[in-house]
Amino acid sequence: MALHKELPPLLALRAFEAVARHLSFIKAASELSVTQSALSHQVHKLEQHLGKPLFIRRTRAIDLTVDGQHYYDDIRPALDAIAAATRSQRAAPSPRVLRIGLLASFATLWLAPRLAEFLNRYPHIQVELLPAIQLANVAAAEVDLAIRYGKGDWPDVQATRLMAETLSPVCSPAFKASHVRNGPLLMATSHRPFEWTDWSAHYHVDLTHHPRVMLHDYNIVVEATVAGQGIAMGRHRLIERKLQEGSLVEAFDWPPYHSEIGYWLIAAQGPLSEAAECFSQWLKETCADT
Repeated sequence: MALHKELPPLLALRAFEAVARHLSFIKAASELSVTQSALSHQVHKLEQHLGKPLFIRRTRAIDLTVDGQHYYDDIRPALDAIAAATRSQRAAPSPRVLRIGLLASFATLWLAPRLAEFLNRYPHIQVELLPAIQLANVAAAEVDLAIRYGKGDWPDVQATRLMAETLSPVCSPAFKASHVRNGPLLMATSHRPFEWTDWSAHYHVDLTHHPRVMLHDYNIVVEATVAGQGIAMGRHRLIERKLQEGSLVEAFDWPPYHSEIGYWLIAAQGPLSEAAECFSQWLKETCADT
């Protein structure tokens, strides 16, 4: 005999399992998103198929008959096995790729050491960091989000300030001992020298007698400064560890400058995708914690 001829109506079987598990038509109907009337009809259909009652119906309660309890105990493992087999065969959702445009220095010195926490929280989102000197065009969808360094004056995008930067000129301890008075200023070509301009204006310092050395990226600026090649404008968010370990020290006696310059999350106008919204919220929380 074909197996399918022995099977009860599957909708009726599902209704029976829910009612038997809850011992309540109300709760079972809510779980299955059907009316109590429709649920009662399916249970009655199964009872007709089996030729015996499965529930004792009282005014305010129900209970399983002896046959109903035996039937429930017999079919429950089979239903669990069907559910497990279905889960194992269901295709895993493809990861969503989130492209983030940012400077290599921010990616290396700040974001990368913290990124594992985001990936653990959202394993279905694949983050692709795209470091570049040129600003990625968020409005043209070159990237999904960008993290920029500056004062937030970029047109045609949504700019959310993440955290301000604290600035002070720094150098190696050996360089400070011998060259700091007229040492070269090391600058990244990725930015106009607005850090130095703002700092010198704030403290009324004339830096015109210092030669300037332009380097490709702030990562290179930091490494050259540690190697004793000159004075860099220290972005404390990025060089905190080097200040703590003493490989970089304050070049001058002025206190650190709390500037208007900072790090901004950049998005195109309009609503964010789900993946971009998840990253945005996580990044804001992480920046607030630091």
